[in-house]
Amino acid sequence: MLGIIVQISLSWIILRIVVKKDLTALGIKPIGTRSLQFLIGFMFTALLCASIQMIDAILTNTNWELSSKLTLIKGLNAFWLNVKGVVFEELIFRGALLFIIIHKFGAKIGILISGVSFGIYHWFSYGVLGDIGSMTVVFFITAMSGLVWAYAFSKTKSIALPIGLHLGWNFTFNSIFSKGPWGEQILVPDKVEFISNSILNIVVYFVLPYVVVPIVTWLLIRFYGRKYSESNKLFIT
Repeated sequence: MLGIIVQISLSWIILRIVVKKDLTALGIKPIGTRSLQFLIGFMFTALLCASIQMIDAILTNTNWELSSKLTLIKGLNAFWLNVKGVVFEELIFRGALLFIIIHKFGAKIGILISGVSFGIYHWFSYGVLGDIGSMTVVFFITAMSGLVWAYAFSKTKSIALPIGLHLGWNFTFNSIFSKGPWGEQILVPDKVEFISNSILNIVVYFVLPYVVVPIVTWLLIRFYGRKYSESNKLFIT
Protein backbone atom coordinates (compact mmCIF):
# COMPACT_ATOMS: atom_id res chain seq x y z
CA MET A 1 0.00 0.00 0.00
CA LEU A 2 2.87 2.35 0.80
CA GLY A 3 4.26 1.74 -2.68
CA ILE A 4 0.98 2.82 -4.29
CA ILE A 5 0.87 5.98 -2.15
CA VAL A 6 4.40 6.78 -3.33
CA GLN A 7 3.36 6.13 -6.95
CA ILE A 8 0.38 8.46 -6.66
CA SER A 9 2.55 11.17 -5.11
CA LEU A 10 5.18 10.82 -7.83
CA SER A 11 2.46 10.85 -10.51
CA TRP A 12 1.13 14.13 -9.17
CA ILE A 13 4.62 15.66 -9.08
CA ILE A 14 5.48 14.51 -12.61
CA LEU A 15 2.18 15.75 -14.03
CA ARG A 16 2.59 19.14 -12.35
CA ILE A 17 6.17 19.61 -13.54
CA VAL A 18 5.87 18.31 -17.11
CA VAL A 19 2.36 19.25 -18.28
CA LYS A 20 1.03 21.49 -15.47
CA LYS A 21 -1.78 19.02 -14.66
CA ASP A 22 -2.95 17.26 -11.51
CA LEU A 23 -4.21 13.72 -10.90
CA THR A 24 -7.54 14.48 -12.57
CA ALA A 25 -5.58 14.12 -15.82
CA LEU A 26 -5.82 10.36 -15.22
CA GLY A 27 -9.59 10.52 -15.63
CA ILE A 28 -10.82 10.27 -12.07
CA LYS A 29 -13.92 12.35 -12.81
CA PRO A 30 -16.84 12.19 -13.38
CA ILE A 31 -17.01 9.60 -10.61
CA GLY A 32 -20.24 7.97 -11.76
CA THR A 33 -19.10 7.41 -15.33
CA ARG A 34 -15.63 6.24 -14.30
CA SER A 35 -17.11 3.80 -11.78
CA LEU A 36 -19.39 2.40 -14.48
CA GLN A 37 -16.47 2.01 -16.90
CA PHE A 38 -14.47 0.21 -14.21
CA LEU A 39 -17.37 -2.10 -13.35
CA ILE A 40 -18.18 -2.99 -16.95
CA GLY A 41 -14.51 -3.67 -17.72
CA PHE A 42 -14.16 -5.83 -14.60
CA MET A 43 -17.30 -7.86 -15.29
CA PHE A 44 -16.41 -8.41 -18.94
CA THR A 45 -12.90 -9.79 -18.44
CA ALA A 46 -13.96 -11.75 -15.33
CA LEU A 47 -16.72 -13.47 -17.31
CA LEU A 48 -14.41 -14.03 -20.28
CA CYS A 49 -11.70 -15.59 -18.12
CA ALA A 50 -14.26 -17.74 -16.28
CA SER A 51 -15.72 -18.89 -19.60
CA ILE A 52 -12.28 -19.93 -20.84
CA GLN A 53 -11.66 -21.90 -17.64
CA MET A 54 -15.03 -23.62 -18.04
CA ILE A 55 -14.23 -24.56 -21.64
CA ASP A 56 -10.92 -25.94 -20.42
CA ALA A 57 -12.73 -27.88 -17.67
CA ILE A 58 -15.14 -29.44 -20.17
CA LEU A 59 -12.39 -30.42 -22.58
CA THR A 60 -10.26 -31.97 -19.81
CA ASN A 61 -13.17 -33.33 -17.74
CA THR A 62 -12.02 -31.30 -14.74
CA ASN A 63 -14.25 -30.35 -11.82
CA TRP A 64 -13.73 -27.22 -9.73
CA GLU A 65 -14.65 -26.99 -6.05
CA LEU A 66 -14.23 -24.55 -3.20
CA SER A 67 -10.89 -24.79 -1.43
CA SER A 68 -11.12 -26.40 1.99
CA LYS A 69 -8.75 -23.68 3.19
CA LEU A 70 -11.00 -20.82 2.04
CA THR A 71 -12.18 -18.32 4.65
CA LEU A 72 -13.77 -14.90 4.32
CA ILE A 73 -10.51 -13.24 5.35
CA LYS A 74 -8.52 -15.29 2.86
CA GLY A 75 -10.98 -14.46 0.07
CA LEU A 76 -10.82 -10.73 0.81
CA ASN A 77 -7.04 -10.89 1.05
CA ALA A 78 -6.92 -12.63 -2.35
CA PHE A 79 -8.93 -9.80 -3.89
CA TRP A 80 -6.75 -7.16 -2.22
CA LEU A 81 -3.55 -8.79 -3.49
CA ASN A 82 -4.87 -8.51 -7.03
CA VAL A 83 -6.01 -4.92 -6.50
CA LYS A 84 -2.56 -3.90 -5.29
CA GLY A 85 -0.80 -5.62 -8.16
CA VAL A 86 -3.11 -4.20 -10.82
CA VAL A 87 -3.10 -0.62 -9.48
CA PHE A 88 0.70 -0.74 -9.16
CA GLU A 89 1.08 -1.81 -12.81
CA GLU A 90 -1.60 0.53 -14.14
CA LEU A 91 -0.07 3.57 -12.46
CA ILE A 92 3.25 2.72 -14.14
CA PHE A 93 2.07 1.72 -17.61
CA ARG A 94 -1.28 3.50 -18.00
CA GLY A 95 -0.78 6.42 -15.66
CA ALA A 96 1.05 9.73 -15.69
CA LEU A 97 3.85 8.56 -17.99
CA LEU A 98 1.46 7.35 -20.68
CA PHE A 99 -0.53 10.58 -20.39
CA ILE A 100 2.63 12.61 -20.94
CA ILE A 101 3.86 10.47 -23.85
CA ILE A 102 0.49 10.78 -25.58
CA HIS A 103 0.49 14.53 -24.89
CA LYS A 104 3.97 14.95 -26.38
CA PHE A 105 4.08 12.36 -29.18
CA GLY A 106 0.53 11.18 -29.89
CA ALA A 107 -1.69 8.25 -29.00
CA LYS A 108 -0.21 5.68 -31.40
CA ILE A 109 3.32 6.07 -30.07
CA GLY A 110 2.09 6.14 -26.49
CA ILE A 111 0.05 2.95 -26.90
CA LEU A 112 2.96 1.18 -28.60
CA ILE A 113 5.48 2.17 -25.93
CA SER A 114 3.06 1.17 -23.16
CA GLY A 115 2.38 -2.25 -24.70
CA VAL A 116 6.01 -3.08 -25.46
CA SER A 117 7.25 -1.95 -22.04
CA PHE A 118 4.45 -3.96 -20.36
CA GLY A 119 5.61 -7.06 -22.20
CA ILE A 120 9.27 -6.52 -21.29
CA TYR A 121 8.35 -5.85 -17.65
CA HIS A 122 6.77 -9.31 -17.42
CA TRP A 123 10.02 -10.99 -18.42
CA PHE A 124 11.26 -9.92 -15.01
CA SER A 125 8.05 -10.31 -13.00
CA TYR A 126 7.54 -13.84 -14.41
CA GLY A 127 11.22 -14.74 -14.03
CA VAL A 128 11.68 -15.95 -17.62
CA LEU A 129 14.62 -13.75 -18.63
CA GLY A 130 17.08 -15.85 -20.62
CA ASP A 131 14.58 -18.49 -21.76
CA ILE A 132 13.89 -17.37 -25.35
CA GLY A 133 10.81 -19.53 -25.81
CA SER A 134 9.16 -18.40 -22.58
CA MET A 135 10.18 -14.80 -23.19
CA THR A 136 8.50 -14.86 -26.61
CA VAL A 137 5.24 -16.31 -25.27
CA VAL A 138 5.16 -14.02 -22.23
CA PHE A 139 5.94 -10.95 -24.33
CA PHE A 140 3.22 -11.73 -26.87
CA ILE A 141 0.53 -12.35 -24.26
CA THR A 142 1.32 -9.45 -21.92
CA ALA A 143 2.22 -6.92 -24.63
CA MET A 144 -1.12 -7.59 -26.33
CA SER A 145 -2.89 -6.95 -23.04
CA GLY A 146 -0.81 -3.82 -22.52
CA LEU A 147 -1.78 -2.48 -25.94
CA VAL A 148 -5.48 -3.04 -25.23
CA TRP A 149 -5.35 -1.42 -21.79
CA ALA A 150 -3.38 1.55 -23.20
CA TYR A 151 -5.86 1.91 -26.06
CA ALA A 152 -8.66 1.98 -23.48
CA PHE A 153 -6.84 4.73 -21.58
CA SER A 154 -6.23 6.84 -24.68
CA LYS A 155 -9.83 6.66 -25.85
CA THR A 156 -11.65 7.13 -22.53
CA LYS A 157 -9.11 9.63 -21.15
CA SER A 158 -9.24 7.62 -17.94
CA ILE A 159 -7.40 4.90 -16.05
CA ALA A 160 -10.74 3.47 -14.83
CA LEU A 161 -11.53 1.13 -17.73
CA PRO A 162 -7.96 -0.24 -17.97
CA ILE A 163 -7.98 -1.02 -14.23
CA GLY A 164 -11.36 -2.74 -14.54
CA LEU A 165 -10.30 -4.83 -17.54
CA HIS A 166 -6.99 -5.74 -15.92
CA LEU A 167 -8.40 -6.55 -12.47
CA GLY A 168 -11.31 -8.61 -13.77
CA TRP A 169 -8.95 -10.94 -15.62
CA ASN A 170 -6.26 -11.11 -12.92
CA PHE A 171 -8.61 -11.74 -10.00
CA THR A 172 -10.51 -14.47 -11.86
CA PHE A 173 -7.38 -16.19 -13.16
CA ASN A 174 -5.11 -15.76 -10.15
CA SER A 175 -7.54 -16.16 -7.27
CA ILE A 176 -10.90 -17.57 -8.28
CA PHE A 177 -9.24 -20.34 -10.31
CA SER A 178 -6.02 -20.42 -8.26
CA LYS A 179 -3.71 -20.19 -11.29
CA GLY A 180 -1.64 -17.25 -10.10
CA PRO A 181 1.57 -16.95 -8.06
CA TRP A 182 -0.17 -17.35 -4.69
CA GLY A 183 -1.21 -20.98 -5.08
CA GLU A 184 -4.51 -22.35 -3.80
CA GLN A 185 -7.04 -19.56 -3.35
CA ILE A 186 -10.82 -19.88 -3.94
CA LEU A 187 -11.51 -22.74 -6.37
CA VAL A 188 -9.30 -25.79 -6.82
CA PRO A 189 -9.43 -28.46 -9.57
CA ASP A 190 -9.88 -32.14 -8.85
CA LYS A 191 -6.96 -32.77 -11.19
CA VAL A 192 -4.39 -30.87 -13.21
CA GLU A 193 -4.56 -31.69 -16.90
CA PHE A 194 -3.69 -29.65 -19.95
CA ILE A 195 -5.48 -29.68 -23.29
CA SER A 196 -3.45 -31.99 -25.51
CA ASN A 197 -4.76 -30.73 -28.85
CA SER A 198 -2.56 -27.82 -29.93
CA ILE A 199 -5.35 -26.29 -32.02
CA LEU A 200 -7.68 -26.28 -29.03
CA ASN A 201 -4.90 -24.74 -26.95
CA ILE A 202 -4.53 -21.92 -29.46
CA VAL A 203 -8.28 -21.30 -29.63
CA VAL A 204 -8.91 -21.42 -25.88
CA TYR A 205 -5.88 -19.53 -24.60
CA PHE A 206 -4.97 -17.19 -27.46
CA VAL A 207 -7.76 -16.60 -29.96
CA LEU A 208 -10.55 -16.12 -27.40
CA PRO A 209 -8.88 -13.53 -25.12
CA TYR A 210 -6.79 -11.73 -27.72
CA VAL A 211 -9.51 -11.41 -30.32
CA VAL A 212 -12.55 -10.96 -28.11
CA VAL A 213 -10.94 -8.56 -25.59
CA PRO A 214 -9.87 -5.90 -28.15
CA ILE A 215 -13.23 -6.06 -29.95
CA VAL A 216 -15.33 -5.72 -26.81
CA THR A 217 -12.97 -3.08 -25.38
CA TRP A 218 -13.54 -1.06 -28.55
CA LEU A 219 -17.29 -1.43 -28.10
CA LEU A 220 -17.08 -0.37 -24.45
CA ILE A 221 -15.09 2.70 -25.41
CA ARG A 222 -17.45 3.54 -28.25
CA PHE A 223 -20.54 3.48 -26.06
CA TYR A 224 -19.16 4.70 -22.72
CA GLY A 225 -16.14 6.81 -23.50
CA ARG A 226 -16.62 8.61 -26.77
CA LYS A 227 -18.67 11.58 -25.57
CA TYR A 228 -16.00 12.30 -22.93
CA SER A 229 -13.12 12.02 -25.40
CA GLU A 230 -14.89 14.47 -27.74
CA SER A 231 -14.83 17.10 -25.01
CA ASN A 232 -11.11 16.65 -24.42
CA LYS A 233 -8.91 17.37 -27.45
CA LEU A 234 -5.60 16.65 -25.73
CA PHE A 235 -5.31 13.18 -27.23
CA ILE A 236 -5.12 12.24 -30.89
CA THR A 237 -8.20 10.08 -31.52
